[in-house]
Amino acid sequence: MVQYPILDATFAALADPTRRGILRRLGEGACSISDLAELFEMTLTGIKKHVRLLEEAGMVVTEKRGRVRYCMLGTNSLEREVAWIRDYQLSLEGRLDRLDEFLNRTEGTS
Repeated sequence: MVQYPILDATFAALADPTRRGILRRLGEGACSISDLAELFEMTLTGIKKHVRLLEEAGMVVTEKRGRVRYCMLGTNSLEREVAWIRDYQLSLEGRLDRLDEFLNRTEGTS
C-alpha cells in the first residue's frame, strides 16, 4: 500500500469540523488557546489536542508569550494536497470518459 504521511496528517486534521473552524478563526489573526477554547466551548485540554493535530500537519504554529500560548496559521500551503486531489480528479474523469466511450460504442448493439 502506498503511504502518504504528510497528506494523511493534513486530511486527518481537516476531517474534523472543530479543526476547520479553528483554521477559519486563525485566518482572521492570531488567537490564544484560551480564547479558542472559549469560542468552541471546549476544555483547554480538548482544544490543545485539536491544535496539536493542526500543528503536526503544519497548518498551525504556536508561540508562547509569557504565560499565554498563541496560535497562528502555519506554512502548509496545501500545494501537495491540491496536487493529489487534482490527480485523483483527473483519474476519475478519465474513467468516466472511457465509460462514456464504451456506452456510446455499445449503445446500438443488443
